[in-house]
Amino acid sequence: MISSRISRLAHWPGLGRLPVWTVPLVVLFFQLMGSTGAERGVYGDEQIYDPTRLDLFAHLLLCAGPLILLARRRRPIVTLLAVSAITLLYYLRAYVYGPAFLSAAVAMTAAVTAGHRRFVWIATGAGLTGFFTLSARLGLPAEQAGVASDRVFPMERPTLLGTTFVVAWVLVVLTSAEIVRIRSEKTAQAERTRQEEGRRRASEERLRIARELHDVLAHNISMINVQAGVALHLMDDRPEQARTALAAIKEASKEALGEMRSVIGVLRQQGEDVAPRAPTVGLARLDELLERARAAGLDLHSEIGGTARPLPAGVDLAAFRIVQESLTNVTRHAGPMPVRTRVRITYGELDIEVEIEDEGKGAVLLPDDSGGSGLPGMRERALALGGGFSAGPLPGGGFRVFARLPFEEDE
Repeated sequence: MISSRISRLAHWPGLGRLPVWTVPLVVLFFQLMGSTGAERGVYGDEQIYDPTRLDLFAHLLLCAGPLILLARRRRPIVTLLAVSAITLLYYLRAYVYGPAFLSAAVAMTAAVTAGHRRFVWIATGAGLTGFFTLSARLGLPAEQAGVASDRVFPMERPTLLGTTFVVAWVLVVLTSAEIVRIRSEKTAQAERTRQEEGRRRASEERLRIARELHDVLAHNISMINVQAGVALHLMDDRPEQARTALAAIKEASKEALGEMRSVIGVLRQQGEDVAPRAPTVGLARLDELLERARAAGLDLHSEIGGTARPLPAGVDLAAFRIVQESLTNVTRHAGPMPVRTRVRITYGELDIEVEIEDEGKGAVLLPDDSGGSGLPGMRERALALGGGFSAGPLPGGGFRVFARLPFEEDE
């Protein structure tokens, strides 16, 4: 019962954040008041034994132990040795059996918690052996103890009952210290686990945000760049076609701003379960995406296989972003426009397949050497859903991106 109470006290919320002097101050109060009260009870009407009265030296010993406890966090072993010596001296002087042991108990707990448990057990055993040896050799018989006040160590010779009581008390203190140590280690481990989990989630969130921003900005800015080049080229000779390119630039910039607001709006919301204020993009907006790609100069053909149906939000977004990023890469790297490109979406029973092929003649970018975030981002999206992803050049020229995105039937 005592050990469990000490263990609960050691894990009282906020106790570990208290100033270092708090525990020594409490120990000082109980040692002084408890020893004074015990002395009054001993010298009352019903005298149980005859200890040495508390004098100035006794009060110095009672104050010295708590004072040394101020160093228990920085020097736990030195603190334990010093406090143990003071406690032994107090009892060898045969002062009243008050709570003078509290300093030693706190020092033991601090040393064990700091990781010096083996040293504490050995030092405690050696200290008890020395105490009982000195008591047996220098101690007085019970009828003379407390009378010969002129002796340096006027203690009583140990009895079997007294020895058993002291050993039992020390075992209780050491056991309580071990309980505190174990629970402290579990608490520290749990805290480290929470911190690691927090860092992992933060890292995943940063990657997700970076992926979203990359997909939103890269696609639309690539379209704007292509259309701006077309507009500059046709401005003087064919102003009507230049006007069409400028209209496409306006539409692409409007789309980019809208998606940026959606992403930033989600980031600003508090809590994990708050729904986005704007609808998440998905394959329902595939036709808009394809039209903007055609306006950028792609000779684009699309096919839908299987039976189209609503998809889980994560799968729907991933499929849309993979198509979007693939078309962005075609626009940027496939060479002179127009580039013949085929987009095929196939709905399966428990998955959806996304395939983009182009016949471009430009630079071929592989997933491992592109140096950008496009292909790695697509791969991350697919693998995060438990699917598969592949990307690479075609034998006759061009490039192919393929992703399989599984989903649960009940979703």
